[in-house]
Amino acid sequence: MGVYNQFSLQGKTILITGGAGGIGSATAQTCIDLGARVILTDIREDALKATLASLPESQSGEPNLCFTADLTDADQLAALVDFCPALDGLVCNAGVMKLTPTQFITEEELTRIQKINLNAPILLTRSLLKKKKIKKGGSIVFTASAAGVYRVSIGNGIYASTKCGIDAFMRTVALEVGPKGIRCNSVNPGMVETALIGSFTEEEKEREKKNYPLRRFAQPEDIANGIVYLLSDASSFVTGTALKIDGGMTLG
Repeated sequence: MGVYNQFSLQGKTILITGGAGGIGSATAQTCIDLGARVILTDIREDALKATLASLPESQSGEPNLCFTADLTDADQLAALVDFCPALDGLVCNAGVMKLTPTQFITEEELTRIQKINLNAPILLTRSLLKKKKIKKGGSIVFTASAAGVYRVSIGNGIYASTKCGIDAFMRTVALEVGPKGIRCNSVNPGMVETALIGSFTEEEKEREKKNYPLRRFAQPEDIANGIVYLLSDASSFVTGTALKIDGGMTLG
């Protein structure tokens, strides 16, 4: 008789936001490798469909799915919730970042980033819980950040404040849904090699890497592995935890 693998996601259905690339698509691939079926959502329809087409079939035989939605739009968010079957896992990963010194912050930019990074995952979680779409024993994982939660940097006030907010929300949800057998945690990455840091020059990247004892940024798969741990039974006694995955950056 085989040994039970607590890291397995066999038979689980996982919804992943921001699924069209970066951490989202890497998480989808890892989830499928470990036996899950995934439902991907993103605002970028063509990229979302391309990502879905690039993924292997789920081991369960049930198809992986995608649903294009702007999660800052109430009607589209509601349509996504209605589209979803009962879920074993939710990964709220969609997010944006823009560096702006405080004196140049505009209300428009502040509102835009807050809606995507903070409001949307809060409202999606609310709606899924209200409709009882997350099963007992399920797991919710938010992609937060080392930024704000563990360190601050010049020009990163808006992004950092949204990530502090999502971590506070995560702990509140963990407290509320724990008695229902649902866990809630976050991953807190340092810099990750994704499109999110596309505005940085190569010189800026090399300079920033010196702040990392491992002398590199994370690959999306590094963060996906942390997310999958939090989705799996291997973390069945872990809730309300912000898992720092930063290559030692915040040690300095």
